[in-house]
Amino acid sequence: MKINATLSKDLLTYYRKISTEMFTVVDLETTGTKGDRDRIIEISVLQATLRDGIQQISTNLVNPQIPIPEQIVRFTGISQFMVDDLESAEILLPKYLPILQTGVLTAHNLNFDYSFLKAEYQRMGIDFTANEQLCTVQLSRLLLSHLPSRSLPKLVKYFGFNVGKSHRAESDAIACWLLLEKLLTQLLEAEDAEILLLFKQQWLSVENICEILQMPLEQVEKLLEESNIKKRYSARRQINLYQRQGVEDLLEKI
Repeated sequence: MKINATLSKDLLTYYRKISTEMFTVVDLETTGTKGDRDRIIEISVLQATLRDGIQQISTNLVNPQIPIPEQIVRFTGISQFMVDDLESAEILLPKYLPILQTGVLTAHNLNFDYSFLKAEYQRMGIDFTANEQLCTVQLSRLLLSHLPSRSLPKLVKYFGFNVGKSHRAESDAIACWLLLEKLLTQLLEAEDAEILLLFKQQWLSVENICEILQMPLEQVEKLLEESNIKKRYSARRQINLYQRQGVEDLLEKI
């Protein structure tokens, strides 16, 4: 499901429906940001449900078989000495495959973790896919658009989660689950109107809007120029973002 490309009422239905599922939450620490080039140095996977909480959690440091850059050592606290004598991904990750292929695969910025998992398994000749996926960054953008940052460490601080050091796989996997639990519980307990109002404060890129309106980029850019949709400039992404409320109102007029 293309979360950013779906109308608010459909999003509400989707998240409420998926809230009954088993969630498989994964967090990875890596040697860099490119799944096809860099390697995993730590993995943590937990499974949990809203009804029963965390059912199991497994965590391992991984020998990446390449040097860990010094900035990654400073960022994570994971040094070359800590991983050199451990199992490589080729030995360790097949043990994780059964759990990763059950439940709704979930992560904070799922595209990052998913790209690394796919690349690592591809090196073993395994085509790793997860049919059900959930990204807590996307859900946070819907419910927490008022916050200046939705990075996991900032959300841990905002909600006061007691999970230990950020940028270690187990702490971040638990933090991701606690965030998901809080946000899904809010979705289930609040009135529809309250949630829809929050959803409509989300900030969307032009690409997101193209998917919602089902129009080519040039046509959408012209519509946005002629509209009074509330917008802001994202310095981090270096693009203009537009509020979902105005976009959905525009769709009704087309």
